[in-house]
Amino acid sequence: MSQVTTTDLYEVTMALSYLREDMRAPATFSLFVRDLPPGRGFLVAAGLEAGLDYLSRFRVGRSEVQEFAEAMRRPVEDLEPLRGMSFDGQVRAVPEGRLVFAGEPLLEVTAPLPQAQLVETYLLSLFCHQTAVASKAARCVLAAAGRPLVDFSLRRTHGPEAGLQAARLCALVGFTGTSNVAAATRYGIPAVGTMAHSYIEAFASEEDAFRAFARTHPGPVTFLVDTYDTERGVATAARVLADLGLGRGCGIRLDSGDLGALARRARTALDEAGLRDVQIVASGGLDEYGVASLVREGAPIDTFAVGTKVGVAADAPFLDAAYKLVEYDGRPVMKLSSAKATAPGPKQVFRGPGIRDVVGLANEEPPEGTETLLRTVMRGGLRTEPPDTLTAARARFEADLAALPDEARRIDDPVAPAPTMSTRLTVLTTVVRHRIEARTAAGQET
Repeated sequence: MSQVTTTDLYEVTMALSYLREDMRAPATFSLFVRDLPPGRGFLVAAGLEAGLDYLSRFRVGRSEVQEFAEAMRRPVEDLEPLRGMSFDGQVRAVPEGRLVFAGEPLLEVTAPLPQAQLVETYLLSLFCHQTAVASKAARCVLAAAGRPLVDFSLRRTHGPEAGLQAARLCALVGFTGTSNVAAATRYGIPAVGTMAHSYIEAFASEEDAFRAFARTHPGPVTFLVDTYDTERGVATAARVLADLGLGRGCGIRLDSGDLGALARRARTALDEAGLRDVQIVASGGLDEYGVASLVREGAPIDTFAVGTKVGVAADAPFLDAAYKLVEYDGRPVMKLSSAKATAPGPKQVFRGPGIRDVVGLANEEPPEGTETLLRTVMRGGLRTEPPDTLTAARARFEADLAALPDEARRIDDPVAPAPTMSTRLTVLTTVVRHRIEARTAAGQET
């Protein structure tokens, strides 16, 4: 399936009409989140790398024209004006890993109107999913308070590609490993994993299973201990580890029940067996809320494995994001719909100390003591710099997270910083609004 045809039909109908009307002047579209989901004090910008890859390869060829024609039940000749279109515009964007807030553009696309329109759906899909998952994973990092986290989400994500993205996004915010082998090899993330309950059940006893696993994998091993009776499983694992002289780097995994109470009893049993170096891994329906609760109660868990709830951003699985036209052919434009009004003109976000943000116009001088968040990442349809790295994105994330106010870092009832609007943007918004209202009152179309 072509990425070009992975779009909403109305993108095609609008682009075709623009071409027929010779509306090819530069247009700027701004991609932003209207409101943060409940329970979020921040978002982590993500999706840009995949978005730039998409734009770099974007080209409407013969097969895409045929698909469009088939979908519209129109002769292929009617769709021929689209053929040969590629993306040759400019992109300004917030780099991955930066923290962003409601009303701030994550990305602005400036290109001939048909091009800028036709890429809308795919870009929104990338940014919405990846920013939602990265933000959920980031909250798990906060909740873990320095303890390692690993990604176990692949089997429950909304498709294998989403699983790859989830593993990468978890690594971006500081997870130390993933169970996803493809993601591990593609992105250079350490692969981690233990065993399933089916493995234990395939043997006559837990001890047989543990010993067989250790024979196949003589390095550090982690035994799953809750298939039948967790405390007996811990005792069996301790006996096998001690008999084989295994300790440092090895572990046991708890996957069900009262993880805090079980971890405390397991820690005692392991310590009494002289296995103080054996670690405890906890999994089973965890997200930032479960992890935070276990950390608060002092559960002796060394590593948290999180999956389902993070891979699908379970409590906030979508973002109220939009991709709106803000300027066409040099003319600032805006939408006035109730609760969905937009601000006109290409924009920039100016960030001051303590994550105090001002949304202004792209051609404004930055206020003293601020930095600009959006940077030019594509010009003439080509990247302006080499692809970003997870290491660089993680460094940006860690720096922003360290500067985030405490109330926005809270797991429960966080309060997000509220960006303000610059004076120049406020004035332009008022002027454009009055212009539109005046034309509307005079019976002219806007």
